Amino acid sequence: MDLFNEHSDDHGDDSQSDSTNPHEPLATRMRPHSLEEFVGQKHIVGEGKMLRRMIESGVIGSLIFYGPPSSGKTTLAHVISREINAQFVVLNAVLDGIKDLREVVAKAEKMQQMNGRKTILFVDEIHRWNKAQQDALLPHLESGIITLIGATTENPFYTMVSPLLSRCQLFELYDLTRDHVLAMIGRALEEEHRGLGNKNIEVTEPARNHLADFAGGDIRNALNALEVAVLSSEPDEEGMIHIDLEIARECIQKRSVRYDGTGDEHYHYASAFIKSMRGSDPDAALYWMAAMLEGGEDPNFLFRRMLILASEDVGMADPHALSLVNSAHEAFTKCGMPEGLYFLAHASIYLSLAPKSNSTGAIFSARREVKNSGIGAVPPHLRDKTANSKQSRYLGVENASDDYIYPHSYDHHWAPQQYLPEEVRNREWYEPGQVGRENKLWERLQKIKEAYSHSEARK
Repeated sequence: MDLFNEHSDDHGDDSQSDSTNPHEPLATRMRPHSLEEFVGQKHIVGEGKMLRRMIESGVIGSLIFYGPPSSGKTTLAHVISREINAQFVVLNAVLDGIKDLREVVAKAEKMQQMNGRKTILFVDEIHRWNKAQQDALLPHLESGIITLIGATTENPFYTMVSPLLSRCQLFELYDLTRDHVLAMIGRALEEEHRGLGNKNIEVTEPARNHLADFAGGDIRNALNALEVAVLSSEPDEEGMIHIDLEIARECIQKRSVRYDGTGDEHYHYASAFIKSMRGSDPDAALYWMAAMLEGGEDPNFLFRRMLILASEDVGMADPHALSLVNSAHEAFTKCGMPEGLYFLAHASIYLSLAPKSNSTGAIFSARREVKNSGIGAVPPHLRDKTANSKQSRYLGVENASDDYIYPHSYDHHWAPQQYLPEEVRNREWYEPGQVGRENKLWERLQKIKEAYSHSEARK
């Protein structure tokens, strides 16, 4: 169990304290204390928005904040507790369980009996709690002893139990932008009590932009880098600390990538990657691939997605695409990284440039037919000849399989013959595309169908 004001004696009431520990990191000291200081998420806390109206009225029900890392879920929960003057307690779903929850509830009951003060329980990574742990919250939410604010980076509709979701209001938070980070950098430089405003600091615009760009929407990352830059720089003769682009680069050398390889972000990036190839945009495909690789994605996952796309979206327009991606994957397994980047790019660019057809999806139409109408009998001439031989000898009849026409014995390796059951003999599920190799294959099929129609007409 952890709390924002870790140095407080009662481990729970920091909602009204404005004391600042000078030894805390700048990002911690600059954590917003009010809605006016809170940056971003205007779609839920902007003027007139529902969550803001709830906060201003002081009537807060249980909430679930769902969004990517560093979007301000914890900070917003902290701000809410201050705005409504509530006791604020934090549990981490990775470290804390039902025993810790019982302790929180017991203290909340005492607090409510003594002065009627509300207790907000903030459960970080609430999706990590199992069903039993989530269910343990329900009676306490019903009784009003605690007000829950849960935070999750995972889609709550997949990771949280329905009874708990039904008792909470869900708010989705979005990634913070470069402008949000720049605003907090400026505030930290101006704020004297909690920030760096009591020092003579000059940060050039390129340096600020670099910190904001490389922070990747993570305000904590940007402020920590800014603090390192200030503390590691000597003031000039006039007592001024100068932070230029070179110093900023030294203090934040690796760009923060929002992609974490799990949960919804994983699928959002993968979706963007696939849709870029499907949309024939090789640059976008390379961009999203690079973003996933930078975030630690398994290259084999990327190859699996490209193998699927080679059949699903390129398909018969370029049948060679599947072999190429498979060969690129095999080459990757032999060579590894970093040379393996060539094979990843090779496959991605090829798929992006290839003509597109989704006609292989015909299998799903055929499956629906079978599922809805059942399976027709195999025409006698298509049945296995060996199995039919036993039956014909036993019954003393001719082998129906003898009527099978062997296509390779005829010109063009084709002969007129019915292959579907009688009930669906005229059904068609395959709908070809009109580009690339498939167009030529379709022309051949049309000739075959015309020849078959003529042969049927002559019967």
